[in-house]
Amino acid sequence: MPSQKWRWTLLIAMVVLFPVTFYYVSPYVILMGAAEGVVAGSFLVFGVLFLSALVFGRAFCGWLCPAGAIGQAVCRFHGKRVRHRWLRWIKYGIWVPWIGLIVWLSIRAGGLHRVDFTYQTWHGISMASLQAVFVFAVVLALIAGLALAIGRRGFCHAVCWMAPFLVLGTRIRDRVRLPGLRLVAQPNLCVRCGSCTKACPMSLDVQKMVESGDMTNAECILCGQCVDRCPKDVLSLRFTRASS
Repeated sequence: MPSQKWRWTLLIAMVVLFPVTFYYVSPYVILMGAAEGVVAGSFLVFGVLFLSALVFGRAFCGWLCPAGAIGQAVCRFHGKRVRHRWLRWIKYGIWVPWIGLIVWLSIRAGGLHRVDFTYQTWHGISMASLQAVFVFAVVLALIAGLALAIGRRGFCHAVCWMAPFLVLGTRIRDRVRLPGLRLVAQPNLCVRCGSCTKACPMSLDVQKMVESGDMTNAECILCGQCVDRCPKDVLSLRFTRASS
């Protein structure tokens, strides 16, 4: 499975760099910046993630997200599937008021009038204080804890603040049928072995998706594990338009 080796090489690299990049994916740093009229680095990163989803869907989650990598690593020791679909709505219940708070803080600050990509970091490095180290440790514990309590990538399902940007971009792409990276299936080749469903780190019923002919799912992170696990080459990742 050379693609999975490459994927895990990238993910491990992102985990190693996580102490450096932590503030660039922090929702709190965006709030701090907005209160001072500053466009922080994380603000720009989240914007780039949204734009990337117009082409690559949620591939960032599957190939580059350090939080997802940590959650999936925990799943290797505790790999129960996430059974409750309602859990995915929690992150939107957090995300919507957070967006509203950013807007309110920006207005109160008289607008966003300065861009500072390295805002609140030390020469671009996030772990520059004991407070940053403590917050980082809490987030790591949350990621691991939710994976153990909820199941595979529990953090991604329930509380990830980056996922809504990627889901929104993916849905817009699919609605206007822009070409992009997608999971594609050949249902006539499927032997219903269930290997794809067992392999999915997001607990999706991939076999059911194949049988229905609809491979679109907002929770799919395009990691390719189902592709590599399928014994009949039913699945593939391709750059294509959404089916009608």
